Amino acid sequence: MKTIIAILSACFVAAMITSASAAEKLRHVVSFKFKSTASADEIKKVEEAFQALKGKIPQIVALEWGTNVSKEKLDKGFTHCFLLTFKNEQDRDAYVVHPEHKAFGKIIGPVLDDVFVIDFVVKGK
Repeated sequence: MKTIIAILSACFVAAMITSASAAEKLRHVVSFKFKSTASADEIKKVEEAFQALKGKIPQIVALEWGTNVSKEKLDKGFTHCFLLTFKNEQDRDAYVVHPEHKAFGKIIGPVLDDVFVIDFVVKGK
């Protein structure tokens, strides 16, 4: 009986830790609108440089991205979306000031028309 209680207790603690970890996830959404003068090669360089941040900034847990495929035509000219996952706000804050993130800003600056950023703490499953 003690063994069963110990196993159930361990499972309960593991579930609580997993639940707490999920609740602490922070998503950082970044969308880019490029200048009309930006070439395909310049945009490709931005895509590659942003993707490379995952290997250069250890606080980034995951990085996903893609280009707009919506048929609703509500994109306001934004073509690219990057979704970064951090463990918490502190890791996101470290990313924002990281030298590699600053260096990326210099790459995109000349071709960027507008940027949209929103962060949120993950709720739900």
